[in-house]
Amino acid sequence: MRWPWDLSRGARTGLPLAIPITGEQTPRISPDSVWKTTQPRTAVGNPSLWQTPEMLVEIETAWSASGYLLVCFSAGYFIHDTVDIVVSKQTRASWEYLVHHVMAMGAFFSGIFWKRFVGGGVLTLLVEVSNIFLTLRMMMKINNAQDLLLYKVNKYINLVMYFLFRLAPQAYLTKFFLQYAGQRTLGTFLLAILLMLDLMIIIYFSRLLRSDFCPERAPRRQQKDKFLTE
Repeated sequence: MRWPWDLSRGARTGLPLAIPITGEQTPRISPDSVWKTTQPRTAVGNPSLWQTPEMLVEIETAWSASGYLLVCFSAGYFIHDTVDIVVSKQTRASWEYLVHHVMAMGAFFSGIFWKRFVGGGVLTLLVEVSNIFLTLRMMMKINNAQDLLLYKVNKYINLVMYFLFRLAPQAYLTKFFLQYAGQRTLGTFLLAILLMLDLMIIIYFSRLLRSDFCPERAPRRQQKDKFLTE
């Protein structure tokens, strides 16, 4: 059994490309649901953008070995986590993760098999910086520590990090991929995925704001098995 504060797999609070961190009452943790609190992520500190800064501009064609390996690892994680959710019979409770994973795998496979848009994949993984603080937030909610000064400070840090490493990169990528609108190319396929993820990011950001700054407006869910703590 893994304890909720075990960081050996990280926290499934904000997956790359913006999976939900929502804002409701902290659920009871049972042995069967503890697995949902963790996930392996090692993208933070990835040197790809520093080694190959042209990835910030040449999103389609720029390539580096470290960036390619990072995209491969991330795709492997999504495959593993999808199987984990299905095998653990958490499909209904974690359907949002499954939708996200399918879209993320479709995007990362373009970099793996066609070696195109590797830069875009690396940019999306900047989300891991924001995940550090979302993970901290989730662990404090699990342990009913919302009254701590650290929690109150962290919720403001979350806003800054969410903007810098989620909203800003996503907006930059969306602007780039809009040039493929109306074409029948791989870029058009990735644009469609990106627009759906944009919608998810906005929804989850609104949930985060509602939970931490307007808790009286946060709905109370009755589904005990769902572990999307808001």
